[in-house]
Amino acid sequence: MAASGRWWDEEDNRWLPAGEVHAWERGTNQTVCGLSLHRSRLSRFAAVPWAEVLPESGGAADAVRRVCPRCAAAAGRHAGARPGWRRTNPRP
Repeated sequence: MAASGRWWDEEDNRWLPAGEVHAWERGTNQTVCGLSLHRSRLSRFAAVPWAEVLPESGGAADAVRRVCPRCAAAAGRHAGARPGWRRTNPRP
């Protein structure tokens, strides 16, 4: 994930995202919604999972002000919360 700012967490001794957050995949130079990391001046947080930056998670979301709605839709707002519907006995 990528964010417009960062803050130091004294308890975990690591940098955490702040400001506006976007979904980002390793190996790419842009966010899921298409913003360039360099041009948008976004910092990368490879060690922070997407589910932790959502405000309802309470994890690393203390300083998060806004979650990009396009990234939230693409990455899944509740990623990891519950698996989606799946057919258990598919037809041949």
